[in-house]
Parts: sequence; structure tokens; C-alpha cells
Amino acid sequence: MASPQDANAQLLYTPNVVHNQSLSSVKFISSCFAGAVAGILGLENWHGFALFLASILSTSFVIYAVNCKGKPAKYLTGGLSELTMPGQDNIFTFILVWTLSYGIVHVYD
Repeated sequence: MASPQDANAQLLYTPNVVHNQSLSSVKFISSCFAGAVAGILGLENWHGFALFLASILSTSFVIYAVNCKGKPAKYLTGGLSELTMPGQDNIFTFILVWTLSYGIVHVYD
């Protein structure tokens, strides 16, 4: 049996750190894609942020079910709360891509 101290040390194991970095990359790309979709569809105000929230929740669910196999605490320090937290860079990326794609597509509306 592994002690709790061994379980915490496992979170710093290099393959686990690389795995966690790929999870944050997936969340980042998901935010970019959601921003592009919101801009192309011409969503404004809360409708765009609702799409962002739906994107974060669906991405987190897929990561929870597929990558973490239903046990996010085994792979992430914060567990489920860290998995669903969008992060400041993802929010700003969403807004940047949203306004960029909205401006490109709907410039003459």
C-alpha cells in the first residue's frame, strides 16, 4: 500500500507533469475554438460567454471521462475543481479569438 506521502510525490513524477501539461493544452485549444465559433456565429454579450462555459464544461467532462478515467485527483493536485477551472489565459484567449473572428466575419454588417 502506498502512503499518502507517496501519492503526493507521484503528482510530481515527470510523466504525470507532462500529462497535465497536455491537458492544459487541450483546454487552451478548446478555448480558441470556442472563441472562433462565437465570433463566426456573431454571438454577443452573455450568449458568447454561455458558449465558453459550455465549452469548458464539455472539455472538462471529456478529460474527466477519457484521460482521467473518472479519478481526477489521481492526476491533478486540485482534483475536479482544477479540471473545471478555465484559467486566466484561456479566458483571455477566448475573448481575443472571439473579437478577432467577429470583426473579420461581421465587418460590414
